[in-house]
Amino acid sequence: MKIDQKQDNFIPINIAVLTVSDTRTEETDTSGRLLVESLTTAGHALAEKVIALDDIYKIRAILSGWIAQTSVDAVLITGGTGVTWRDITPEAVRPLLDKEIDGFGELFRSISYQDIKTSTLQSRAFAGIANGTLIFAMPGSTNACRTAWDHILQYQLDSRHRPCNFIELIPRTRKGHNA
Repeated sequence: MKIDQKQDNFIPINIAVLTVSDTRTEETDTSGRLLVESLTTAGHALAEKVIALDDIYKIRAILSGWIAQTSVDAVLITGGTGVTWRDITPEAVRPLLDKEIDGFGELFRSISYQDIKTSTLQSRAFAGIANGTLIFAMPGSTNACRTAWDHILQYQLDSRHRPCNFIELIPRTRKGHNA
């Protein structure tokens, strides 16, 4: 991956983290903690962190609040993207999206295949944009979150990454836009 540190300045963004789980607590939420540590180490700011039950309407309420705030640029969601009856994150989130970013899920599954082989078929990882807010949903395992961050998100959430990155899609980061 190419990051041109001389080309532009790094643009930190505000990122919220949502863990979707009926069983995780702040003490046991290793996936959410990994995402928080990763985004802050990269130089971004944590806007908020919430653990929500696997409930479509609770997830939508939290996410809708963040999407409506101009101070939240991106949301990282961990959990609820599998195929069991309790995995409802895609069903909760997709109706809120203005556009899907199909390549995120495709690339995530392709990279995951190297480690977990055909089990990656059970992942419904996806991404999209809602009201100028980037949303990335990944599995609840810590290793899956590490894979998504290390191989995709750390680069696409870096304004110096070339030839393009997701920072360019955030309204307040566009040239000539007043934050």
